[in-house]
Amino acid sequence: MKGMEKPCRRKSALAIETPEGVTFSYELATPFLRMLAWAVDAAAITAASDAVGTIFREAGKLSSDWANGIAAISFFVIQIGYGMALEWRWRGQTLGKRVFGLRVVDAQGLRLEFSQIALRNLLRLADLLPALYLVGGVAAFASRNGQRLGDLASNTIVARERRGLIPNLERIAPARYNSLAAYPHLAARLRARANAEAVGLLTRALELRDGYDPAARVALYAELGDYFRRLVEFPPSALEGLTDEQYLRGVLRVIYGTPRG
Repeated sequence: MKGMEKPCRRKSALAIETPEGVTFSYELATPFLRMLAWAVDAAAITAASDAVGTIFREAGKLSSDWANGIAAISFFVIQIGYGMALEWRWRGQTLGKRVFGLRVVDAQGLRLEFSQIALRNLLRLADLLPALYLVGGVAAFASRNGQRLGDLASNTIVARERRGLIPNLERIAPARYNSLAAYPHLAARLRARANAEAVGLLTRALELRDGYDPAARVALYAELGDYFRRLVEFPPSALEGLTDEQYLRGVLRVIYGTPRG
């Protein structure tokens, strides 16, 4: 009917535009996948909570009822610490998110900060109300980006990890000689430290290079180059004469284990 607003439709992907005018997208996690991931996490948290109750019970310091009460309280305390610790240590992933290929990321594509992780996990207690994630579930279904209250407050989203075959490096990152490959210990360190989302952005940036405005391409590659240079410092001799784009091609080749050098 005329005059009636259309209901908010949930997005399946979130497009993010960088300051250079380049757009990337994240495939948003579905509520069903998030529920499955949380089931894995809840099982791990419950096991840890029960272990705490068992320790007190076997120590003979508490009755069975008190031990069960401690386990119930521990469930909520451990749940907050579990999410904070793993999402910070594993760059936005818990055990459940790892199993189902999900990751918490900043909704603007920026670096995920600990303050965001802390806030979204503290507000999990509100999302759980009154039971079985009812508040959080309603918020996620009502939000266009599938965000529960904790995500809305911390400006985060839960996205599916980009998984797939190794990109066609001969097409997007051709190189006669890769000077970075001459330092295998540093290349291995770079592979270990590189964020999966950053590698995905780098791959996308090189794949779409011909579609960018030249000035935007230069600025984007400079920003990506600064990020990867901060992860691992290669000797000046390995970087001599390389443009940001050439350096990034070399980075992509060592990350995917293609030395060519």
